[in-house]
Amino acid sequence: MEYRREPIAVVGMGCRFPGADGTDALWELLLAGGDATGPTPKDRYDAEALYSPEPALGKVIAKRSGYLERAFDFDAPFFGMTPAQASYLDPQQRLLLTAAYEAFADAGLTREAVAGTRTGVYVGNMNLDFWDVIARRGPEAITPSVIYNLRSVLSGRLAYEFDLRGPSITVDTACSSSLTALHLACLSLRAGETEAALVAGVNLKLNAEEDLLLSQARMFARDGRCKFGDARADGFAPSDGAAAVVLKPLAKALADGDPVHALVLGGNLGNDGRASGSLLAPSIDAHAEMLRLAHEDAGIDAADVDFIEAHGTGTPLIDPIEFAAIGDVLGKDRPADRPVLVGSVKTNIGHTEGAAGVAAVIKTALSLKHRRLPASLHYETPNPKIDWAALPVAVPTATVDLDGRGRPLLAGVSGQGISAANAHLILGEAPRREAAPDDGRAYPFVLSAATGPALLDRARDCAAWISGTTHALRDVCYSAAVRTTHHAHRAAVHAETRAGLAAALLAIADGDAPAPEGVGAAFCDGEDVDWTAVFDDTATFVRLPHYPWQYATFPIPEEDR
Repeated sequence: MEYRREPIAVVGMGCRFPGADGTDALWELLLAGGDATGPTPKDRYDAEALYSPEPALGKVIAKRSGYLERAFDFDAPFFGMTPAQASYLDPQQRLLLTAAYEAFADAGLTREAVAGTRTGVYVGNMNLDFWDVIARRGPEAITPSVIYNLRSVLSGRLAYEFDLRGPSITVDTACSSSLTALHLACLSLRAGETEAALVAGVNLKLNAEEDLLLSQARMFARDGRCKFGDARADGFAPSDGAAAVVLKPLAKALADGDPVHALVLGGNLGNDGRASGSLLAPSIDAHAEMLRLAHEDAGIDAADVDFIEAHGTGTPLIDPIEFAAIGDVLGKDRPADRPVLVGSVKTNIGHTEGAAGVAAVIKTALSLKHRRLPASLHYETPNPKIDWAALPVAVPTATVDLDGRGRPLLAGVSGQGISAANAHLILGEAPRREAAPDDGRAYPFVLSAATGPALLDRARDCAAWISGTTHALRDVCYSAAVRTTHHAHRAAVHAETRAGLAAALLAIADGDAPAPEGVGAAFCDGEDVDWTAVFDDTATFVRLPHYPWQYATFPIPEEDR
């Protein structure tokens, strides 16, 4: 295999984070300076009963963290599961399926387009609470169905669901798991082993065990908030989260007409070895070496990097070391009036642990795409253990408009594992794509869903979106017909304008749609349609609203907790 240094394109993204069901909602949360952490729900554990203001055996020192509001909601029939099957499936797998489907949809990749391809699956994960829930039921609870909840099946489930034939790997390097997974995926793509990759991470807290441990180790923030870089930093907020990104070599992504959110230019994995003198303590020298090697791999001068999405947990031990290493490597030859901006998405959504690396990459990709860096929260008094006067670093306390000074923006993303297994990636701004102007022609718009109610919701969502978009009608209709996975329940309309299309879709939602004609009728009848006869090569993919999930709730039974 030949190792190629071609940039890797991030072509699709999907996520579920506290306060953000999707990347659009995440960006809104970040720009608003929102803190999505909150009280521990009773369906996880009784934090009030276990609370102690000081570390004590069997007690937690915080009653809040980051939680998904709909952690147990899942559209089981959409993924071919019965309610019974979904109930006994690790909810982490359910979250991964939803996030992965949305990541593929965000890339305009249909099930048919990815099925059978050499697409690798790499999933970062460090907690398997659902297994513990089952084990507590006693020996009789270990039935053959439990095998579907092994850690390896987190990646295997995605490979099976989407029929992906590349490597299927679940990675556990603790909090750096999904960033490590992403780097491994890039290595596979550059070696030509795979043609695309689905990289994901997931974390879901179902019981009190980790919070008890972190409280004993004084790593759980007492107020359930990550205060990165602040003098009050006293630990992090372990949080729920699921995220997925789709990767392709840049040349292939451009040739396939895929959207490109950001580029992965290079990276490095490392371990501190004995450099710190303690197994679980990080090392400035080893961290700095990893940063230098990452920039060398990317072919980037560290002084040109515009901002860093740090590991950023807000712990008294790690924060000073991370800032010192960043200043040592990125501060060399950097103008004093252009400090490197350093922030952390953990201040918004908490520390999603196994999903933290992909969460950081998604925030970074959105920041590069919009050329804006949201504020890092809870930074009021600079940590006195950090030599701010000597280090050319700054924590953004308000949204910053980024200026690449005539070149594409550059960013770094860091992840650290408790066993000093560290990762750093260099990301770059994606090339801008100019869509062809609207040609003024009429086009068919098709839509589908797995159920009748979902079809009506789909029509309503698309009508609202189209009313506010400026995308060419040609591109909207092309994306719906060619770059969207189709399902059994179908509808089609013919439109001459975006306003006419929105009105027709509202009629479908109200059950008053006219009978489809031409290729639309053929589509509704389930026939194969030659869309190349309808759309020419000027059509460009644009992402439509995500699938309207028909959720049911599958909670952990109370008697089993």
